[in-house]
Amino acid sequence: MKKLFSLIFCLFVLSGAVALHSQEGKDYTVMFYNVENLFDIYDDPTVADEEFTPDGPKDWTEHKYREKISHIGQVIFDIAKANASYPAVIGVSEVENRRVLDDLVSVPDLLRANYQIVHYDSPEARGIDVALIYRPDIFKYEWSKPIRPVIPEWPDFRTRDILAVFGTIDGEEFCFFVNHWSSRRGGSHASEYLRCGCAATLKHFTDSLSAVHPDVKIVIMGDMNDDPDDRSLTEVLGGKAKPELVQDGEFFNPFISMHKAGYGTLGYQDAWNLFDNILVSKTLLEDGGDGQLRIRKAGKGKYYGNIFRRPYLIQQKGKFKNYPFRTFSGNTYLGGYSDHLPVYILIGK
Repeated sequence: MKKLFSLIFCLFVLSGAVALHSQEGKDYTVMFYNVENLFDIYDDPTVADEEFTPDGPKDWTEHKYREKISHIGQVIFDIAKANASYPAVIGVSEVENRRVLDDLVSVPDLLRANYQIVHYDSPEARGIDVALIYRPDIFKYEWSKPIRPVIPEWPDFRTRDILAVFGTIDGEEFCFFVNHWSSRRGGSHASEYLRCGCAATLKHFTDSLSAVHPDVKIVIMGDMNDDPDDRSLTEVLGGKAKPELVQDGEFFNPFISMHKAGYGTLGYQDAWNLFDNILVSKTLLEDGGDGQLRIRKAGKGKYYGNIFRRPYLIQQKGKFKNYPFRTFSGNTYLGGYSDHLPVYILIGK
């Protein structure tokens, strides 16, 4: 009887793993997550990372680091379970270097996805970067490029690069752009020009890319430090709230309608913001008649955008109650996941 139970349990685990890894439904998950200060424990003399070391004010130890890596891996795995497949493409921000990404994709629950990494060190003072993680069985990588944001009013300004990654999915050309635009330090209005500069840099690149690859499917994701209806995303980048409003060179932003409905991905000063956005080009809105990939709603969902929110991702008490369960409050270790919630979209036939 004990052997029979063991056999049934093994078959259950294996069948679950196979089902999770399969892609029979041809719905691919594209995810973005600001993982909040994913630093290793080592002092890099070229950047200001001293607070995230064992001797720094945050007492950033190997144990805390490994717990953080495990937490982020858990979130990705739970999104995989929710959609019956590992995400095909994952954009991340606030990662220090390639080492932390290698550790992340080595989390046991993620090994079956065989994730590959695209990462460049950016000139940001604290050393935090953006990166792209992808499944090579789905996304066929061709090239990548870090794009330096141009701020006309401040030519020497240093911020995170925008990461462009080009390749194909099911033979269709895709280019993913991972962003982490300048913060609202000094106030949202006073710093608006910085994010508008990031948006203008990105728009120039997407226009140039589309001129050479008119059928390319563009996916823009990131922590924009602006809400979906702010000027950087609507006027400069050309984000629209409805698919039917999108013209050539513009983008559909499904998170505009979610923001208007009161959804958010981070809390600040007793209010929710939705800084984490995913936008898609017009080429991902229309079926070309031959079963091309396009953005899809999840099941009977109301929105094309998705915010992954689970009780364990929400602070249950204290100063940040009901907001995302963060890793630190100042230098006090809370042991949470991130001060942002992850977002994702589905693309399929």
